[in-house]
Amino acid sequence: QVQLVESGGGLVQSGGSLRLSCAASREIIGWLTMAWYRQSPEKTRELVARLFPSGSTDYVDIIKGRFTISRDSGKNELYLQMNNLNPGDTAVYYCNIYTAANEFWGQGTQVTVST
Repeated sequence: QVQLVESGGGLVQSGGSLRLSCAASREIIGWLTMAWYRQSPEKTRELVARLFPSGSTDYVDIIKGRFTISRDSGKNELYLQMNNLNPGDTAVYYCNIYTAANEFWGQGTQVTVST
């Protein structure tokens, strides 16, 4: 089993930045995607950004140009750099790793953007 632990959330003013981290308890061999999702109270959980083993990425339109997903394979960590945040980005952010046999989720980290 793999444990994922997110960190880096918090309260930030509109226009500010945060960097989320997701630490995996061990290396995950053969992963298919690494991703960040978010969920606010009034919405269902939505995909924000996704990373593929090739290094390619894709992002939901609403955050394109503001968020960047990356990883440090040596540290088994996944990151989400979030710039120019706005109140609409307020949510609990979850990291996700998907393999052919399993799907792993972290416990989430709260991001709150004030006006």
